[in-house]
Amino acid sequence: MNKPSDNPADPFKKALAEATKVMADDPELTVAYSVDPPGLTNDTVRLPQISRRMTRDEVLLARGTADAYALRHKFHDAGIANRYMPQGQMARDLYDAMESARVEAMGARHMPGTAGNIDAKIGAEALRKGYDQVREASDAPLSVAAGYLIRHLATGRDMPKGADNVMELWRGFIEDHCGERLDQLQDTLSDQAAFARFAREMIRDMGYGDQLGDDPDTEDDDMDDQAEEGSDDQEEPDSTGEDQSDDDQAEASPEQSQEQQQDASEAQLSMDDEANAEDAEETEMPEGEAPQEPPAPQPISDADPNYKVYLTDFDEEIGAEELAEPAELERLRAYLDQQLDPLKGAVGRLANKLQRRLQAQQNRSWEFDREEGILDAGRLARVVANPTTPLSFKIEKDTEFRDTCVTLLLDNSGSMRGRPISIAAICADVLARTLERCQVKVEILGFTTRAWKGGLSREKWLADGRQASPGRLNDLRHIIYKGADSPWRRARQNLGLMMKEGLLKENIDGEALEWAHRRMLMRPEARKILMVISDGAPVDDSTLSVNPANYLEKHLRDVIAMVEKRRAVELIAIGIGHDVTRYYDRAVTITDVEQLAGAMTEQLAGLFDSDPRARARVLGINKSR
Repeated sequence: MNKPSDNPADPFKKALAEATKVMADDPELTVAYSVDPPGLTNDTVRLPQISRRMTRDEVLLARGTADAYALRHKFHDAGIANRYMPQGQMARDLYDAMESARVEAMGARHMPGTAGNIDAKIGAEALRKGYDQVREASDAPLSVAAGYLIRHLATGRDMPKGADNVMELWRGFIEDHCGERLDQLQDTLSDQAAFARFAREMIRDMGYGDQLGDDPDTEDDDMDDQAEEGSDDQEEPDSTGEDQSDDDQAEASPEQSQEQQQDASEAQLSMDDEANAEDAEETEMPEGEAPQEPPAPQPISDADPNYKVYLTDFDEEIGAEELAEPAELERLRAYLDQQLDPLKGAVGRLANKLQRRLQAQQNRSWEFDREEGILDAGRLARVVANPTTPLSFKIEKDTEFRDTCVTLLLDNSGSMRGRPISIAAICADVLARTLERCQVKVEILGFTTRAWKGGLSREKWLADGRQASPGRLNDLRHIIYKGADSPWRRARQNLGLMMKEGLLKENIDGEALEWAHRRMLMRPEARKILMVISDGAPVDDSTLSVNPANYLEKHLRDVIAMVEKRRAVELIAIGIGHDVTRYYDRAVTITDVEQLAGAMTEQLAGLFDSDPRARARVLGINKSR
């Protein structure tokens, strides 16, 4: 007999899973709950985890996510979607967003209760991404706004807070370019193929027609025409003899002719290249010296020589003070202090606890078995057992505390907006002050990208002809909030930059970790500790759309393996609502951002603990990994 669960959320989770299967019209569908990002595959729905507290926001988000994925499973045909899928990334984003809106509108028609649940999901996502704070259309994704507008027009429902802001910023642009076409929306909702054609025309009207690729309907018509012509040609007898036969042969194999021409051209180019090389050797090489091959280009990544980056010209490593004026930094810092004033006391107490533990190790140790000093009472038993044993003394002395540098590498991605990034900033601030008092150098770094969904690198890639598998396709932004040699008082204002609207975008963790590792290797300290704080796996839509789906995640794993193998830097990680133990050997996952301060201090205290067993216990190292 199975023991009943004592988790009060389990009955709700079971009921929601069954309702999701019924709504999706698929009793074999698997419904799972995870701290990883929600997702949908052919046979599995992954929903956000629900805690024992079952807060209202958790329940609404889980219901909305379940309804959205169930409706997509029911009303969405992947074959039709792939047939009409555009080629360019921006066009793909618009197409996907509008198709999601169509599916949700169909659900609202047949099951009106789903509309409110999905509203809650959209509202939560919009607030998490900071859409309510966006003031310029250029800072809001056009694809997201188009999806919101389609859903609004199809259902007649007002969009939730944040989502309505993004929709209104782009609404004038969309209606100006697609106003008449929007009148056809209601007639196409129930037919996915018709809606796909409607969405492609909207994309063309908005100026992204060059990203659509070939029209699949036109291709089908051409194939039918070619089939009919081929049938007619077979019925007509040859009447022109040998010359006609040669012409037919030429017409029947254009690919073969093109291949022959291409082979001839390549052969000629090869001959020309060899001749030019011989001429260069005769004119440029001094006598008696052998030609030298040019040095191979250095790999982008030490961890994976095959990791590619299309262009590094637009990447930047920049100080926080260069991204905002001093007055703005002061205002942002004041806002940060105001938002997190209630949390400062708890963080301060944890920091003081860490300081006491560090100072105790720095200032006190004992030397035993000395001939003079303080009598070692713990070893008197030996004297009692054997009176000929001399007395043992001990001497207190200052510990030679190895000079240490700690780097905090903070995820500055868009999913950290709001409370997570605020708490990360204030914890980094307090921790820097604490460790500085203990003569431990602290560096605070952040990583994000300069643009959403690709920046200047992607534009250059498009202009150059869209090379296959180009590698990383966005412009990095690595931010130095506080250098290791910079005192905390000078860097205090810089941490307010994390509150700046539009700063947090996408995250490419592998390159950021390698960058922070390289910086640490150049430090003179004897001991180096690198702490990564993140809330998710690497995500950059522009890169992942034209490379393997695990491209960035594989590189992150390779970098972690390199850092841990070299052992020059001690690497630890904290995952906020995301299981990072599948990446890092020394890691802890927290489900509430308010636990971050305690996790940071305990992790560091565990590393500084002289007892290896205590260190392993505090760090929670997963031995079975």
